[in-house]
Amino acid sequence: MGRFLLLLTCTLVSNYLHPWRAADAQSIFTIRDISISLEPEAEVKRGANVTVRCQALVSSSGTRPLSREYTIYKDGVTVYTKTTSSSGDLLYRLPDARVSNTGKYKCKINIEGRTVTSDAERLTVTGLSAPLLHLNNAVVTEGEELTARCTAPGETGSIIFYFYDDDKEILEDRVSSNLSEVKLRFNNVGIHKMYCSYTVLVTPFFSKSDKSNTVTVSVKELSITPVMEMFPYSNIYEGDRLNIMCTVRNLIGNMHGMVHLYLSRGTQLLSRGDDNVNHSMIALAKDSEEFECRLEMGNVVKVDTKKILVTELFSVPTLTMSPSEVFQREYMTLSCKSERFASERLHRDELTYSLDPPESLLIPKSAGVFFGKALLYEFNYTCIAQAKGIRKYSSPLTVRPKVTVSTPRISVVGRAVLGRPFKVLCQSDIGSLPINYTLLKEYEQLSMASVKMPFEQAVFTVTIHQPGEINKFMCEAKNSQKEAPLSKRLEATVVVPLSHPTLTVIPILPEIAEGDHLFLICGVKGTPPITFKWYKDGGNNPVFTTTSDTNNTDFQIEALAKDDSGTYYCEAINHANNVVRSAPVTIEVRLALWKKAVIVGFCLLVVSVLVVVFVLCFRSKRGKVERVDISVWSERPPETANDEESSMVSNEPDVEYTEVVHPQPADPARAPLRKGTETVYSELQKSSHGADDHHGYGSVEYADLNGEQHEMNHYPVEHNNCQDLPVPVD
Repeated sequence: MGRFLLLLTCTLVSNYLHPWRAADAQSIFTIRDISISLEPEAEVKRGANVTVRCQALVSSSGTRPLSREYTIYKDGVTVYTKTTSSSGDLLYRLPDARVSNTGKYKCKINIEGRTVTSDAERLTVTGLSAPLLHLNNAVVTEGEELTARCTAPGETGSIIFYFYDDDKEILEDRVSSNLSEVKLRFNNVGIHKMYCSYTVLVTPFFSKSDKSNTVTVSVKELSITPVMEMFPYSNIYEGDRLNIMCTVRNLIGNMHGMVHLYLSRGTQLLSRGDDNVNHSMIALAKDSEEFECRLEMGNVVKVDTKKILVTELFSVPTLTMSPSEVFQREYMTLSCKSERFASERLHRDELTYSLDPPESLLIPKSAGVFFGKALLYEFNYTCIAQAKGIRKYSSPLTVRPKVTVSTPRISVVGRAVLGRPFKVLCQSDIGSLPINYTLLKEYEQLSMASVKMPFEQAVFTVTIHQPGEINKFMCEAKNSQKEAPLSKRLEATVVVPLSHPTLTVIPILPEIAEGDHLFLICGVKGTPPITFKWYKDGGNNPVFTTTSDTNNTDFQIEALAKDDSGTYYCEAINHANNVVRSAPVTIEVRLALWKKAVIVGFCLLVVSVLVVVFVLCFRSKRGKVERVDISVWSERPPETANDEESSMVSNEPDVEYTEVVHPQPADPARAPLRKGTETVYSELQKSSHGADDHHGYGSVEYADLNGEQHEMNHYPVEHNNCQDLPVPVD
């Protein structure tokens, strides 16, 4: 069962990874190659039979035939498709090949969703058939329409036909067939020799045919003509009345209503009519152009032209200004004058001048001379010369009053750093260009800059070595002959580079302990704002960073711990961009006072415990001796002791029991403890000689000593150490 599932899984995975394989073994195949070839060759002449062969090499298992879909492309466009189960080559035939068959051919095969495309092969077909031209009429009159037909026998594809008249191309016609039919008209009388040709478009190239046969067309002239007359025709001056007439000669009765006349001067149409046109006008110098009388009848066009010469009565005036440059509210003079005039027709006094517009506020001083103040803004003036009804205008004169430069402002570009070059800007809010700026230091000229373009600036480079030098700089601006205004003194903050970095520690280093409040004060000399950074143990990242407007600031650590011990230093940087570093300071955080007290107390406690353990061990050893004595007493007859001795022995155990149950610290200065011990021990020794009734006391003492031994079992280490203590000696 496991093998069957494994086989089924492998089969499904194989079909998923290779979709061109069917479920059964007969459909497994691979397309090894596909190629395309052109027969008989890749370049043939027109009319040849061409075969495009597509050959696919397919390997498959089984006997079931594969369905093959072939597609032939020409220049990326599908031209043939066929589906077959045959393994033979696919043949696409091009009988009687034409130039339009030229192109790049590709072949693609598709088997069960898998496709392979061959490389491209280019077929070139050369040679075009000779075009044929046919006209429906060989003799026409002016403007008469005829039909021309040009054919390209046997050609296919996209074709452009060209029609020529005496080797001059007169028409182009693009069609998708091998025939072009067009309408033509001839306006020129005489013999016209016509022919046509064509071009077959084969992307991205084209092939052009030879010339067609030549057909002669005879065009007869119409008898009608336009006629133009002018009065006067010569010795014409400006202001003279000019009369023009345009008529038709040899007009036939049946042509009435078909003829149209147009009278024009240059591009200006003066008048229009059917049989005749009359026009009257005052002659001007600009009328010295060509006049045209145009006749149109259908497509027939005939013209008659005349050119006249009009003598100028006076020339176009010119307007000038003096001085050539003027400032606002300054006086100026405008002069208007016609350089030439016809003295035989006009006296100079008859010529008058005026300014346009009248609100120019300039006062006439003499003929053509005007005087006044320049305006505050740009203004256009025009001069008008007038005589005998003729008015002529000068070209506009634009007066742009210059603006006197304002008092300049001096400022620092960026920051002024002591001892380093920095830039100083001198700038006026208003003033006509060019403006010359001069940098001064205590009224002594240092350098000059000329601003000629709107976006230029007068920038100077200076260096100072004392902060007070900054106030010695001034600048002046000048754009006229007037006195140059002077700026105020330069005022700017001078950035002093940082120096003398120090790191101060509070409290004093030897006295720093856990729990203290630590202050690390970093101070420098230089211009704030200053960015301070503190580092510990040479780390790359600062432990604290701050920016201050003063020359010193601190980094605080509250409730110091042992981990705060280490080597500290600080860095500082200001707008001068120089980094200074203090000398490192090593801080060792000592143990807190209360911790010292705890340690001392703990040590005293340990000593006390050791003393107690020592005493207990000592008592334990004495107990062993007493048990030996009591055992001896129990063997002696009770009658050996008298009542007095019994009374004495019975009182001693109370003293001995009390001292054993409440041991005192092992203080060498307390001699009574040792003395008491010796007394007890001595009494015990004496009791061995007492009466028999003391045996009961010995049993009680032994039991109590055994009880002390049980308590000491909680401290096995100390108990073992007690074995090494010396046994007390009486």
